[in-house]
Amino acid sequence: MTEESQMAEQTPAQGQDVQQEHQKYIADLGQWHRSHSCGELTLANDGQEVCLMGWVQYRRDHGGLIFVDLRDRMGLTQVVFSPDAAPSAHENAHILRSEYVLAIKGKVRPRPEGMINSNMVTGQIEVVATEWKLLNTSKTPPFAIEDRCDAGENLRLAWRYLDLRRPRMQANLRLRHKVAQCVRRYLDEGNFVEVETPILTKSTPEGARDFLVPSRLNSGEFYALPQSPQLFKQLLMVAGMDRYFQIVRCFRDEDLRADRQPEFTQVDIEMSFADEETVMGMAEGLMARVFKDVMGKEIALPFPRMPWDEAMARYGVDKPDTRFGLELVNITEIVRGSGFKLFATAPLVKGMKVPGGEGMTRKEIDAFTEFVKIYGAQGLAWIKIKADEWQSPIAKFLSDEERKGIAEALDLKVGDIVFFQAGDPGMVNAALGNLRVHLAHHLKLIPEDSFNFLWVTDFPLFEYNDEEKRYVACHHPFTAPAPGHMELMTTDPAKARARAYDMVLNGSEVGGGSIRIHSGEVQRRMFEALGFTPEQAESQFGFLIQALEQGAPPHGGLAFGLDRLIMLLAGASSIRDVIAFPKTQKATCLMTDAPAPVAAKQLRELGLRLREQPGDKPKTDKPGEETKAD
Repeated sequence: MTEESQMAEQTPAQGQDVQQEHQKYIADLGQWHRSHSCGELTLANDGQEVCLMGWVQYRRDHGGLIFVDLRDRMGLTQVVFSPDAAPSAHENAHILRSEYVLAIKGKVRPRPEGMINSNMVTGQIEVVATEWKLLNTSKTPPFAIEDRCDAGENLRLAWRYLDLRRPRMQANLRLRHKVAQCVRRYLDEGNFVEVETPILTKSTPEGARDFLVPSRLNSGEFYALPQSPQLFKQLLMVAGMDRYFQIVRCFRDEDLRADRQPEFTQVDIEMSFADEETVMGMAEGLMARVFKDVMGKEIALPFPRMPWDEAMARYGVDKPDTRFGLELVNITEIVRGSGFKLFATAPLVKGMKVPGGEGMTRKEIDAFTEFVKIYGAQGLAWIKIKADEWQSPIAKFLSDEERKGIAEALDLKVGDIVFFQAGDPGMVNAALGNLRVHLAHHLKLIPEDSFNFLWVTDFPLFEYNDEEKRYVACHHPFTAPAPGHMELMTTDPAKARARAYDMVLNGSEVGGGSIRIHSGEVQRRMFEALGFTPEQAESQFGFLIQALEQGAPPHGGLAFGLDRLIMLLAGASSIRDVIAFPKTQKATCLMTDAPAPVAAKQLRELGLRLREQPGDKPKTDKPGEETKAD
């Protein structure tokens, strides 16, 4: 009977009983020392005496022989327990189960003919055990410790330390390590200095929400966890550090998505006496080094550049995936005054051609219609281009002249389908821009193992916030306006452009930065444009303005999202798969049950009082002791 069938027949209670029975075999490591990892032995080690340590991946009983696949973070080695070669080692080997921790001594030999596994580094050898020690037992794990595990993500997160034993997860963390070390080497060679900046800092609420930390020693006052080291790295430039970097933890209390976490890691970089070309050239060199040293790939330099206006016009998003076509085309003027009322008066009408898509079913089109509703669209207009007609519910409302204009603008051919969106520009671009990517995945238009870099430049300096009814900084309020755009900050904010740039990889923003404001007076004008009173600006950012008045050099920089970059390099679908201990989309840790209530005593020490909500449980100072909330 195989180990897998034995485990399947055991109830949890039976499995626990077996595990407890086997604990009597546990031994100390003593003077044993590991000689090799489980992923390095080859035919070159034939005949050597070795000592391996790791976890039992599988145990197989084949007559008198017992085979164990022993696993550590470097790989697997097949271990043979033979009654002929080593009777004492074979005697109790039947007790071994998955995830038992084992140390073995034995001799390396070639695998028998026909038993070679060419997919493993160690696949040409096996180790015949002469001695072994059981270092620890294990309860039956809640899911299989292997890459083909089909356990749900929440279960894997609750047992993250077991999930991290899987080869794919360990490979992801090793990749992360290699990238971080490569980044440090490259920047060190470029005379950058790694400087740590504070984790407990001042709240500057312009931007995402801060995580606040109450101060016990300064009652009623709070620290904030940094959303980025932005202000400190600028102060380091004022201090004359010239070139700074840090691989740093950042925190943002915002709604989460698949590629967002409340705490994340970024590679933070700043340079004095630098313009856009200097910063972007340095960043391109960094990416080239990472791809060459870590991935073994050469990438072409320099990266293409695309102004923000062009990206929005052609792709509908400011982080376009350029690995495929399906570009958007503005047909607003072609259909102005059309018989189709939605097109006739819309501020913006765009079309997107899908070559050869005429065969799409109505079910597929309905699914795409539901998809664009996520982005505020009411529906999705479409036309199929057939040999003798335009098939669509809206075709009858279009004049011959409008059909001709649309056909020419979109270069329509028989067999194509075209999707339309009309309305507010923000909705139109978001709906069609995201549908474009959705279609590319659906139609398998994206080439595998392809990495397309792009710089998006010339961003707006401001964007209008409908909720707050004012302009806010598009990137952050320390970004310098483009030359000649200073006056536009107050006279026409919507037209002001920034000295900002984003690095995009395969449709994901992996890095972004800007040339900073280095004049105290210009920084004051920026705060004024954002609606700050002089008193508010002084209260929140007086230390920065004061520093900029002390001979601040021109400076700029950028930050890379390390989690997102590793996700793309690893081919993972979520940044949670490249972070050792991530949070869920609800910002919780299922393993430690964080966040969690704290004792009433702790709240009193901080001078805090919680507002009671219906259904709240009383706070406790000690386990089993309930006290009323203050």
